[in-house]
Amino acid sequence: MATDSVLSARDDARARAGETAEAMPYVPASSSPFCPPGVAPEDLLWAETVAGGGYTHRLLPRGARIRFEDPLGDACAHVLLYNAREPAERLNVADTQKIPWQAYLGPGHPLLSGDGRVLATVTEDDSAQHDAFCGTSSPELAKEKYGTWLPESATPAGRELFLLAALKHGLSERDLPPSVSFFQGVRVEADGALTFQGSAGPGKHVDLVAEMPLLVLVANVPHPLDPRLGYPVTPLRVHAWRSDGAHPFRDASPERERAYLNTLDYLTSMGQM
Repeated sequence: MATDSVLSARDDARARAGETAEAMPYVPASSSPFCPPGVAPEDLLWAETVAGGGYTHRLLPRGARIRFEDPLGDACAHVLLYNAREPAERLNVADTQKIPWQAYLGPGHPLLSGDGRVLATVTEDDSAQHDAFCGTSSPELAKEKYGTWLPESATPAGRELFLLAALKHGLSERDLPPSVSFFQGVRVEADGALTFQGSAGPGKHVDLVAEMPLLVLVANVPHPLDPRLGYPVTPLRVHAWRSDGAHPFRDASPERERAYLNTLDYLTSMGQM
């Protein structure tokens, strides 16, 4: 259809109503064609397929359950979490590894802020290929590996996508800490070297429960250690839905229990219980 005038451009746009794409947000969320099994569509708060080289962001309430899915086997969900009420409180990967005495993310792993509180908890995981060491790709790395890093290019740096998402919530580059990533594994060797292990394969998922109101930023870009040529990343599915936030991991160890108690104390003081 011609678009050489305002009226014809309007008609062209209207003719495309209802069209879908491989990667898109589903609005309302209940219209998602990929609603997780056992979840009522009307309970969905967020439903989106994020393209490779794409990003997304969302504010979510306490208790929301968030599912990241890797349908094709090469998604890499780089994730940042913030206290939605006070975003100066944000993910701290050092404490996330230190407090549970475990560097590798998996079921029961709390994702902590630098204030000793739990932002979210990993409650379900059939991938076991994740990373809390490397963060996401920088412009310098993306330029070296792919030739360009610009967010509007076909090979954007994860850091730049995080920045775009952060800006939409009044944050800036100084508000971007190191991230965690899901679906592309890394292990530390005895000599301290980091070994890239890749994906567990297609169809895997990982669930988080929001322990407080959250701002979630996501960039779906290749892992920094991925040695493959090209820009190897496939679409990522994201869903979030209402839940009671219950899980059995809050008293798994004295250190974790203290972090959850710190979170409860904060929420009580904010009148959010």
